[in-house]
Amino acid sequence: MAQAEDFADLLDYPMYIVTAASGGNRSGCLVGFASQCSISPERYMVWLSKANRTYRVARSASFLGVHLLTPDQHGLARLFGEKTGDTTDKFDGVPWHGGIGGTPVLAGVPAWFVGRVERRTDGGDHVGFLLSPVDGDARAARRGALLRLSDVLDLSPGHPAD
Repeated sequence: MAQAEDFADLLDYPMYIVTAASGGNRSGCLVGFASQCSISPERYMVWLSKANRTYRVARSASFLGVHLLTPDQHGLARLFGEKTGDTTDKFDGVPWHGGIGGTPVLAGVPAWFVGRVERRTDGGDHVGFLLSPVDGDARAARRGALLRLSDVLDLSPGHPAD
């Protein structure tokens, strides 16, 4: 197991805020496990921890929002990564609008998309949501100017990882 942990310690992937809305509830969390997983058709997989409220809302959501951040948006990452939606309305005071299916879309991020949930896959303590993009905007993004895991190592999760 130590060798796998050593491998994971080398990774410095982008961080995302994933948002969901369902049944009159909205939620969002900071996510590190996400990737494009198909070119044609275009598909993305985002993994949500079973421990957090965003997962509970996303279980019945038809769409999820996926947002990239820049390093200067560390405060937004802190809000969505350290606070729990169980006790905090993370959207209070944060500019956003309702996207497709009522999915919260954060304003001021360099890139985002809303994806239709095609499938859910249990991966252990996280569940993968396979998404087909249906709307988005990446005009403000610059390659290489994204918030990465190494930028948020100082954050304490709102829920334990396991």
